[in-house]
Amino acid sequence: MGVTLTGYLEVPDADIALVEAHLPDHIALTRAESGCVSFDVRPDPADPNRYQVNEEFRDRAAFDLHQKRVKSSEWGKVTAHLARSYEICDEISE
Repeated sequence: MGVTLTGYLEVPDADIALVEAHLPDHIALTRAESGCVSFDVRPDPADPNRYQVNEEFRDRAAFDLHQKRVKSSEWGKVTAHLARSYEICDEISE
C-alpha cells in the first residue's frame, strides 16, 4: 500500500518570503525520511499565492510519521497559520 497527498498551500503575499526561506529544508528533510517515495512543493505558475503539494509515501505508517515530524518541525511551526487544501489517498497494491 502507498499513500499520496495532493493539493495546495495558500500563501499570502506577506508570507511568501517566509515560505521560500524554509521550503528548501522542509523538502530536503522530507525526502530523506524513510518511506518517502516522492515529495514536491512548487509555486503554482497560474497563481503566485498558491503552492502545489504532491507527496507519496510507501505506506500509511511512513505517511503518519511524516505528518508527526512536520507538526513539530520548524516548517510546521512557521506555516501553521497558512490555509491548506489536501486530498489523501491510500492506494492498495494488488
